Amino acid sequence: MRKFNIRKVLDGLTAVSSAASASSAAQQQQAGNRETEIQETLQSEHFQLCKTVRHGFPYQPSALAFDPVQKILAIGTQTGALRLFGRPGVECYCQHDSGAAVIQLQFLINEGALVSALADDTLHLWNLRQKRPAILHSLKFNRERITFCHLPFQSKWLYVGTERGNIHIVNVESFTLSGYVIMWNKAIELSSKSHPGPIVHISDNPMDEGKLLIGFESGTVVLWDLKSKKADYRYTHDEAIHSVAWHHEGKQFICSHSDGTLTIWNVKSPTKPFQTITPHGKQLKDGKKPEPCKPILKVEYKTTRAGDPFIILSGGLSYDTVGRRPCLTVMHGKSTAVLEMDYSIVDFLTLCETPYPNDFQEPYAVVVLLEKDLVLIDLAQNGYPIFENPYPLTIHESPVTCCEYFADCPVDLIPALYSVGARQKRQGYSKKEWPISGGNWGLITQSYPEIIITGHADGSIKFWDASAITLQVLYKLKTAKVFEKSRNKEDRPNTDIVDEDPYAIQIISWCPESRMLCIAGVSAHVIIYRFSKQEVTTEVIPMLEVRLLYEINDVETPDGEQVPPLPTPGTGSNPQSIVPQSHPSTSSSSSDGLRDNVPCLKVKNSPLKQSPGYQIELVIQLVWVSGEPPQQITSLAVNSAYGLVVFGNCNGIAMVDYLQKTVLLNLGTIELYGSNDPYRREPRSPRKTRQPSGAGLCDINEGTTVPEDRCKSPTSDILHFSAKMSRKLSLPTELKPDLDVKDNSFSRSRSSSVTSIDKESREAISALHFCETFTRKADTSPSPCLWVGTTLGTVLVIVLNLPPGGEQRLLQPVIVSPSGTILRLKGAILRMAFLDTTGSLVPPAHEPWREHNVPEDKDEKDKSKKRRPVSVSPSSSQEISENQYAVICSEKQAKVISLPSQNCIYKQNITETSFVLRGDIVSLSNSICLACFCANGHIMTFSLPSLRPLLDVYYLPLTNMRIARTFCFTNNGQALYLVSPTEIQRLTYSQETCENLQEMLGELFTPVETPEAPNRGFFKGLFGGGAQSLDREELFGESASGKASRSLAQHIPGPGGIEGVKGAASGVVGELARARLALDERGQKLGELEEKTAAMLYSADSFSKHAHEMMLKYKDKKWYQF
Repeated sequence: MRKFNIRKVLDGLTAVSSAASASSAAQQQQAGNRETEIQETLQSEHFQLCKTVRHGFPYQPSALAFDPVQKILAIGTQTGALRLFGRPGVECYCQHDSGAAVIQLQFLINEGALVSALADDTLHLWNLRQKRPAILHSLKFNRERITFCHLPFQSKWLYVGTERGNIHIVNVESFTLSGYVIMWNKAIELSSKSHPGPIVHISDNPMDEGKLLIGFESGTVVLWDLKSKKADYRYTHDEAIHSVAWHHEGKQFICSHSDGTLTIWNVKSPTKPFQTITPHGKQLKDGKKPEPCKPILKVEYKTTRAGDPFIILSGGLSYDTVGRRPCLTVMHGKSTAVLEMDYSIVDFLTLCETPYPNDFQEPYAVVVLLEKDLVLIDLAQNGYPIFENPYPLTIHESPVTCCEYFADCPVDLIPALYSVGARQKRQGYSKKEWPISGGNWGLITQSYPEIIITGHADGSIKFWDASAITLQVLYKLKTAKVFEKSRNKEDRPNTDIVDEDPYAIQIISWCPESRMLCIAGVSAHVIIYRFSKQEVTTEVIPMLEVRLLYEINDVETPDGEQVPPLPTPGTGSNPQSIVPQSHPSTSSSSSDGLRDNVPCLKVKNSPLKQSPGYQIELVIQLVWVSGEPPQQITSLAVNSAYGLVVFGNCNGIAMVDYLQKTVLLNLGTIELYGSNDPYRREPRSPRKTRQPSGAGLCDINEGTTVPEDRCKSPTSDILHFSAKMSRKLSLPTELKPDLDVKDNSFSRSRSSSVTSIDKESREAISALHFCETFTRKADTSPSPCLWVGTTLGTVLVIVLNLPPGGEQRLLQPVIVSPSGTILRLKGAILRMAFLDTTGSLVPPAHEPWREHNVPEDKDEKDKSKKRRPVSVSPSSSQEISENQYAVICSEKQAKVISLPSQNCIYKQNITETSFVLRGDIVSLSNSICLACFCANGHIMTFSLPSLRPLLDVYYLPLTNMRIARTFCFTNNGQALYLVSPTEIQRLTYSQETCENLQEMLGELFTPVETPEAPNRGFFKGLFGGGAQSLDREELFGESASGKASRSLAQHIPGPGGIEGVKGAASGVVGELARARLALDERGQKLGELEEKTAAMLYSADSFSKHAHEMMLKYKDKKWYQF
């Protein structure tokens, strides 16, 4: 027998317990077992954990910037994240370590660098010339708060305005402060008696770089002469200023104010504005001033060669427009267009043809950053249509409630979903290409298809193509359209199982091969969908109602609580009261006036037109029972080969034949056990005095006492969380500690003290798995069955007796019977899977997809064959004693059980002090493993079947329910979770993917020639020289202005590394940077070699020091004293 050294893993797994579990497994192994032949190929070196890409809309955006030459967009957020977007498929996520909000972003245009200003008064220089951008330099201001930054085009001197009203100047090449400072009191002198407020704007005159326009919040604007170090003009206005913008000729500028006005000033007339405009003010008669409006938060002034300039602004609506949506206003000539937005505007930028501020701007689009969306408006087309957004920014269109990830899907799936999804696209978009087109795609080293499915609060489901680290929406399904929408509150007494979002998706079960889709919703409803490329109209929506309740009869039968013989469909018996009808009964109140036999939602009774895509096969609803609402569904499984769907909650389990539209099984959890029930359940009287249990799983805590426990999963304490919870954390598991204590034997006498019926009623169905395997110890061949896992750690097996295929399948009943097989683990069961004799995964049987709406004779014949399972263990025909392995993962441990003998051959205690949130059996490098994510933040993988620990990395503690609800692993080392309400974070635990990631990532920076500067002609002399007239180096350099105060700001070198030095700052920055960029490969290699040599010298030096110290320490000791 091959022994495994199960090394210590995670909290409290001691070498003793490992050895004990290994030895107990050894005792259970039989001499002739086949598992000795299974060669496991996965080793620790196959695993490595790293983040790959982040998709979705940047959560809580706060800043926006655009490089007009590179055509790259940058968005900063309130949590210090930085998202960069190029052409569709090129995006990048970076994070400031401090997590402080990004207040402003400024590109070094066409230099592959970006400056970010943060709310903690730090400036950072990012190098974008590498695939994963890094910070080259940081500068932390100690005494002043940063409010505004400005970096002129092709300059290396960054102007930094502060809350105190001062302006400091930073050299972006060295990231050091210049000694040149513009103090607020010098700027305003005697023009104001009070402090002018923080700096809200800095810009240089487009025609004269020597003149700096400074806007103070209070309403004062100063034109500062950098050379003479004094103010040329001061412009004062009563209203606070929010933003300022130049006309490209440098003769006029425009200010936006807090009273909803715009003032246009002539540079040489500081006494009063040339013009005052109130874009949204009602013009009153008698020449009176218009009524004040809301503040205009930003204005941009853009000129065109042929025609009027554009004035674009956000805000400024009149105060009487209550409830009106946020607007962007575009004023062009005499026309004013008001463009309504869905969310409030964070910032906007006008995209122009030229990067030069002193040329006609020729605006062609406006990027509007909203609180939860990014909109691009085409200025060149009439009506200002928006561009169709190619980025996957609509993940959060309705909040995500659950998520599933499928890697290595059938190759025809993505084209099929794309073709039905293409018909759902909106019309009326701009006909132009998406203008943010910078960067280049990475190499595609992964060729397998990947699909992500998201379930949402409004009942919608989205299918995404996630192949090769990109994301693109394929198809959207609205599950709510099958139900009647309630028009008023009187109409909706039945939906009070949840307060809002009654259609929210909780669980998704999908078979990629057959394309069968099944969903469970928060209102205790299950919908089965079939994929079709044909449009159909369904006259009557097929529907079943199921009365699933928890009940034990008063009288105990002599042989214990025997499971009643399961009826054939349609006969009905005490445990099941089925209402197979096309539409729900209106309401049958029971004799005491309690609501009874009513579902939570009302299915439409009018014909339903179903577009190509997913079409309803059957709607199943749980109904109210004697005034108590149905409990939310906690687990769900569908199987296309058997034509069955099964679901469970904390009351019991129901199985439905969706081909015959009948209920096959409807049992309370206790009734599943039959006479093998390990817990003593007190008989309960018929429901008379029972308290209603409230919403879903939420009120089960009432009136019960819970024993103190060391390591119970917190799931039971979180039950009052919103009804959007997924099955993973909505399971009541307060009994687990008792199982933990007596876990050695799991012998539970029927007189155990843990007897409260209220506690026992919490045993919910937590895992379901259809398979073809051995159901009993005496079986000689596998047969179709259902494995059921509960929150008390029990696994039960139900045998399925299926009629032959073809016509017979629709006429003869499916016979369902418990097998009597019961297995036990510690903690709620999360996942089950089966391996064959060779250790390969045995997937559940499935029927290949075929077009259901086009019946053909040939198809009908094939159907009879296809109804039988397609995937069976290769060795199932041989009658051998040890033939398959069941892999079972619970919240606490994993077991591998040999079938049909049911011996536990391997066991691994995954965690003692925490609990597993998600466990998946996945394929990787032509082998398989068990991947687990624990609530304490650890990601672990184990080999199969021996459960050797292969990876244990502390990654991310469970900080909120969203992570728990959405975390999932899939094949080929892929995993994901919702990192924020709007973003999906993908990660890999595969060493191979980590190594290939650098190649797969896109390039943000591409070498592009800077456009030629405009020919100034006679303008050159107008303002005392053109843009070249100012030598900033001469003004701001150390020789002219001296050194800045050391205490003012602290320089911090970034982790950008040697790669970051390439093209550190700007092209005008001087020949040194250009020469550095022009280094050929040999030069770069030499530089790296030099660094490595220096590092080796340093380590050799420290080694020799240590060696010398050791020698001195042990010099006089004899060998036996060591």
